[in-house]
Amino acid sequence: MDMYHAPDTLQIRPSILYFGTPVVLITTRNPDGSANITPMSSAWALADRVTIGLTGGGQGLANLLRERECVLNLASESMREAVERLAPTSGCDPVPAWKRGYRHEPDKFTLAGWRALPSLRVSAPRIAEAPLQLEARVLDAIERPLEAWRGDAGGYVTLELEVCQVHAHADIVVPGTSHIDPRRYRPLFYVFRHYYGVGPALGRTFKAEV
Repeated sequence: MDMYHAPDTLQIRPSILYFGTPVVLITTRNPDGSANITPMSSAWALADRVTIGLTGGGQGLANLLRERECVLNLASESMREAVERLAPTSGCDPVPAWKRGYRHEPDKFTLAGWRALPSLRVSAPRIAEAPLQLEARVLDAIERPLEAWRGDAGGYVTLELEVCQVHAHADIVVPGTSHIDPRRYRPLFYVFRHYYGVGPALGRTFKAEV
């Protein structure tokens, strides 16, 4: 009888745990009414709720806590270069001391080369180039201390959002339905600080509708 040999494993403490989630571009309104874009990759969804996590001290988080609404724009593979142009920028002026290597950028739409579209249910704009745009309102926010091994100043905040309106590019929607066609939707993933796209399909769950 063949004996199963488990793969060798190591006990590690990685500096981050971004094990692979879609890149989300959070659009919010600044106090002067201008728009801010916050790239992030700590989000998960259940029904019409999306929970996100943001490090404290950023302009996007301040806007979320003040305005209590935003748009979650899901980036596509084709948006990678623009996402990375935004990555080292901050809407805060001055830039917080813990954001080493960042610079202040007041007009992130222009820097990224994207167009702003008005939303239907919230005041924050949408990103026209994003294939999925989720208008959302803040239901709850919980501030937590940051674990010492992270080495960053301050803490982080988890927010529960309620999605109140969904916009999708027509070419990723199954005609005549509200279903996203996974064969045409090409989200951008952030995996341990590297960008990845969607590889070949490996199969479907029994719950799949398309």
